[in-house]
Amino acid sequence: MRYKLTHRTKYSYLGSVSTYHSLVCLEPRTLPGQICHAFSLHITPHPVELVVRTDFFGNTIHYFSIDVSHRELTVVAQSDVESLPKETVMTNLSMSCAEAHSYIWNTRSVKTELLQYLLPSPFIAWDDDIKHFAEGCFPENLSLYEGVKSLCHKIFKEFDFVSNFTNVHTPLKTVLKERKGVCQDFSHLAIACLRSLGFPARYVSGYIETLPPPGKKKLQGSDASHAWISAFIPSIGWCEFDPTNNMVPGERHIITAYGRDYGDIAPLKGIIFSSGKHTLSVEVDVIPRPK
Repeated sequence: MRYKLTHRTKYSYLGSVSTYHSLVCLEPRTLPGQICHAFSLHITPHPVELVVRTDFFGNTIHYFSIDVSHRELTVVAQSDVESLPKETVMTNLSMSCAEAHSYIWNTRSVKTELLQYLLPSPFIAWDDDIKHFAEGCFPENLSLYEGVKSLCHKIFKEFDFVSNFTNVHTPLKTVLKERKGVCQDFSHLAIACLRSLGFPARYVSGYIETLPPPGKKKLQGSDASHAWISAFIPSIGWCEFDPTNNMVPGERHIITAYGRDYGDIAPLKGIIFSSGKHTLSVEVDVIPRPK
């Protein structure tokens, strides 16, 4: 499936902003199973500079700075992305949970390579309650792949999707206690569960094409950013899981970036030189392109 993707971000400031510096992580990756044919970034006011680089995780990052006074900032990212049919994962090749844990922690080169996805990160930490929540999904003889699927199913079944209940700084222990949140929370929780048991996991940011109710027209701007997880399964490799939708990501999932957690790959993060407050609005369109 080929998509035209538009991500609009608008900041409105109560007072004038004299200077703004920002990092943008919105360009879809080109990977096996996905091709980013084109990407453009339109920024108003026009930035004094725009620099592109590749970060530690292999994601494309755009840096821009604005040095003119303004009370409104608009960033529009447009992409032409082709999402290809995903290869079927040979789940029968997965090691058991016990075998995978032993392999990861007793193979020096593997543990060194994966260590950043095994340790706590700025937005992901765990306690005994989170570890206890996860343990029942990973009996020693079950394949690790099925264990991760079981964990995602448990989160999907026991948690409610509630917009605006949390923010990026809401502790995972609160998400676990209240049993509600959004895709970012569910992904962080799933990763915390896996890392608490010694299994590597990373955060995936991107988009998912949403489908309107039968007979209804899709509303402009009704799509949204999405997040899911990628778990390392020895003998298979990195495998993706979507705990919010209880599914293995397919053609409708578009990958923007990989990181330890949301903080590594936030869509926009910046420094504002201003004394006033601001409001933020985001609109996303994921539109299938006609063949």
